Amino acid sequence: MNIVNDSVDLGRLIRTERKRQHLTQEQLAALAGVGVRFVRELEGGKESCRVGLAFMVMQTLGLSVSVAGRGAS
Repeated sequence: MNIVNDSVDLGRLIRTERKRQHLTQEQLAALAGVGVRFVRELEGGKESCRVGLAFMVMQTLGLSVSVAGRGAS
């Protein structure tokens, strides 16, 4: 399990998984139905990326999100 604390961590996780699956940014964008610029900005940790599109990219890569509150184990 990876811990994501900010947009930079999320971008790094998405980039790592994309490369693990041997996809280019262009291929991922096409599969997820988003623009290549969006993928680049998401992987770059841009804070103002649209959350819905980010979830589409993560779903395309087979990534899921789990949220834990403070003090949760």
